Amino acid sequence: MSNPHLNPERHTALVKDLMTARRAVASAKRTSDMHAEIAAHDAVDAAKLALGERGPVWWDDGAPDLNRHMVRTTDYAEWFAAQSP
Repeated sequence: MSNPHLNPERHTALVKDLMTARRAVASAKRTSDMHAEIAAHDAVDAAKLALGERGPVWWDDGAPDLNRHMVRTTDYAEWFAAQSP
């Protein structure tokens, strides 16, 4: 989820940067250009950081940061287990 505190123009520009970087990753993979692929992945990471999708949390509601945790090790484990068929 992107940081909702970003102004709409900034958010739009960052999403455009992200999509351009993702296309660059695909292009580099198609041409087997390892250096271009690394640069493109770095650009994806930079865009995601700027959007608030990676890096420090941007919310301040006191909720724990559960990103990068397996759901079975969180308070949502019981709920998640009930979702599975």
